[in-house]
Amino acid sequence: MNDELFIIGLGSVLTFLLAWGFKKLPAEKWQFIAAVPMVKVDAETWSGMNLTYYGFFSATAYVISVAVLCILLSAINVSMPAIFAMTLFILIPCVPASRLVASLVERKKNTFTVQGASFVGIMIAPWMIWLTNQLMRDYLKQSIEVVVILSAIVTIYAMGEGIGRLACISFGCCYGKPVSALPPFFRKAFHHLYFVFYGSTKKIAYADGLEGMRILPVQAITAVIFCATGITGVYLFLKGHYTAAFLGGVVVTQTWRFASEFVRADHRGGMRVTAYQIMGLLMILYCFGVVYFFPVASIPSHNITAGLSSLWNPAVILFLQALWVVIFIYTGRSRVTKAFVSFRVIKENI
Repeated sequence: MNDELFIIGLGSVLTFLLAWGFKKLPAEKWQFIAAVPMVKVDAETWSGMNLTYYGFFSATAYVISVAVLCILLSAINVSMPAIFAMTLFILIPCVPASRLVASLVERKKNTFTVQGASFVGIMIAPWMIWLTNQLMRDYLKQSIEVVVILSAIVTIYAMGEGIGRLACISFGCCYGKPVSALPPFFRKAFHHLYFVFYGSTKKIAYADGLEGMRILPVQAITAVIFCATGITGVYLFLKGHYTAAFLGGVVVTQTWRFASEFVRADHRGGMRVTAYQIMGLLMILYCFGVVYFFPVASIPSHNITAGLSSLWNPAVILFLQALWVVIFIYTGRSRVTKAFVSFRVIKENI
């Protein structure tokens, strides 16, 4: 019963967050959190750096995902040092890969791609888990099965990317085609379900001139599919169906990734079938190979109450806070917009 309550609670939080985001974030005011003065231009004006809600929601997605990872792995009695080690081993190469892969595929150095980061993460994760196992055998006298950990990682990846799509909505990136450009069936299906983005500094406006138009809400569809996949993965994980959680999560997310590329309007490279679609297909094949070479030999018992209790730990709290700050600084500083800031004294309030 505790498992079901946890899943219902988590699902309710995600449902509320996504519903709020779909309604509010296309508006112009939800792109920037703040402008930080950097260089003085004249006596009254500063050139400023913009901090974005893209960074806020990206950092929040990372933290929620890692928190859920801590809950799941603690529930099957994986030690917190091992969880920290695996998280860092995977995130350290994945976070910069989100920019590096985008620059290689899209020829733009100031953009990010979740698909690039997830591709790198899935490719290296089995070997990072193997390395962690070697360290745990030597120092912690503990060992964990590769696919068991991978099922948790894929689950939180799906959930994290689903939440992270709110970042895309706020910045106006990763957008779909105009509803008017869709085939008749889809125009009818999305007659009342669409996004309208406002703000000349949103990517959809300056890149394709689609401000104020009805747009296929591909970010919202992705968010719903991925979060639902994540919730399902949590349930399968807690019931001991690790292979199903792992392969199911990869197949659903990457199949949708392949399909969704055909209805996106933003630049995805010069190929008809994009590099991101090829990455998705390769990830599916690779993961079936991983299951073949690392079959699940035993089903560990779990205790979701112990998993939830693991969050009430100063080390975990500080780790999550530090992670949020690092991701926000890395993804939240806008490199494609700038601000001019001036300050005045309100004399009547002196």
